[in-house]
Amino acid sequence: MKIKILIPIYNDWQSADKLINKIDNLVKEINHEFSVVIVNDGSSEIKPDGFGFSENLHSVQILNIKKNMGHARCIATGLKHIFQNDEFDYIIPMDGDGEDRPEEIKIFIDNLSYNPDTTIVGERVKRSEGIVFKLSYIIHKLITFIFTGKSIKFGNYTFLPKKTVEKLINDKSTWSSFSGALSKLEKNLATIPSERGARYFGPSKMNFLNLVKHSLSIIAVFKASVIIRSIAFYAIYLILISNNLSVITCVPLALIVIFGILIVKISGRENIDEFNSCLNNIDSVDTIK
Repeated sequence: MKIKILIPIYNDWQSADKLINKIDNLVKEINHEFSVVIVNDGSSEIKPDGFGFSENLHSVQILNIKKNMGHARCIATGLKHIFQNDEFDYIIPMDGDGEDRPEEIKIFIDNLSYNPDTTIVGERVKRSEGIVFKLSYIIHKLITFIFTGKSIKFGNYTFLPKKTVEKLINDKSTWSSFSGALSKLEKNLATIPSERGARYFGPSKMNFLNLVKHSLSIIAVFKASVIIRSIAFYAIYLILISNNLSVITCVPLALIVIFGILIVKISGRENIDEFNSCLNNIDSVDTIK
């Protein structure tokens, strides 16, 4: 099989280089053709000399994006570039900082015996972040389930057959949220247990504001469901408090309205015209190997 590993990075060359080295050592024991495609999201730091050296990878390429556009759109751009320009059987999107553990690539491959030609996701069973982030993540999953009916326990780290990649690059929601789009487009997902690893270098770039934006982008993929459920919650709650209206009891009503407005606004990121022309955002392609 020809397998492409898609890694978006921004100013984290040292981590990405270590990740490539680990992948290179890993794949020599797996009898398939592996290549790495780095999506450089407009990094301001210069790529170090000797970056991406490998002995066992078939190729290493860097797509240099003209200006920073965010993780989800880098993945979307990488998927479209690979689909239109390369031969492949599967694509593995993964973070480039070590939090997606390369050791689990072999688990994805082994799982194909039970789930051939099926999308496989790395479902989080253990996280390495602090208590505040973990609590925020639990709240995110709870709100997502309440308003969408979806339990999304995976991130970028997935194993995508070509047919799934084709669906993703033709759906506008991929331009805003990879995991949201995948959950919408593929109803039967196989899973493997995935532990969140520790970053190789430096602190996490996922601050609280970015986490909120990420969460809303996933939920916005299911905008129609969110609107219907919000109206239902609003109506039921209004009936329940009809005999006890006050500023305090009306706070949840205001929060539901604000939440709905935010979801509609965030859903505007799903721009199919921008997605269709995203390869124009690639300034150059560096072939390391």
